[in-house]
Amino acid sequence: MDFFDFHHHKKNIPGGIYNLQTGSQPSAVSFSAGIHPQDIQQENIKNQFDWLQSVITDNCFAIGECGLDGLISLDMKIQEDVFLRQIKIANEFKKPLIIHCVKKFYEVISFRKKSEQAMIIHGFNKKQSVANDLLRNNFYLSFGKAVLYHLSLQDTLKTVPLDKLFLETDNDDFDIKELYQKVSEIKKISIEQLQKKIIENLETIKNG
Repeated sequence: MDFFDFHHHKKNIPGGIYNLQTGSQPSAVSFSAGIHPQDIQQENIKNQFDWLQSVITDNCFAIGECGLDGLISLDMKIQEDVFLRQIKIANEFKKPLIIHCVKKFYEVISFRKKSEQAMIIHGFNKKQSVANDLLRNNFYLSFGKAVLYHLSLQDTLKTVPLDKLFLETDNDDFDIKELYQKVSEIKKISIEQLQKKIIENLETIKNG
């Protein structure tokens, strides 16, 4: 069984979900498409949404990355408006949402009730209390390279239910098999059981 990579930036690599850069044309592999908060162009937002609508094909697994970023200069009201529009598109097309969130977790949680589809926080590396609040609000958490060396994050991972879990490489250059091995040790299950559970989770979020 393949090691499914929930969120990566490696074009034309099968066995995962490729993050399509805003404005780019999709490849033949499964991908996600969205307007990342760092890519929002106020003067060009109509064209950006036209692009997003145009690439939502069968190969488009999810809407994203989208979300909120507290470290960029763009006004939060604009970010929230763009995020909400993408939530509505995800509802319309019945696609899960891959969320980029920096220092705005409770604001993102406030949008959960707007979404009829699954919402997955990608690259989760925050403290236990944030994980607890996200899980209470029915978010999924996708973990990346930080799990290999971040001891407190490993402790947090122990508490995350298997049916709310994904694994990803994001932009990091490493073999995702290492991540599966580490997580299987932390969760005290076999790699095969972990692979099977993540594929089941994919089916769950795909089917709403």
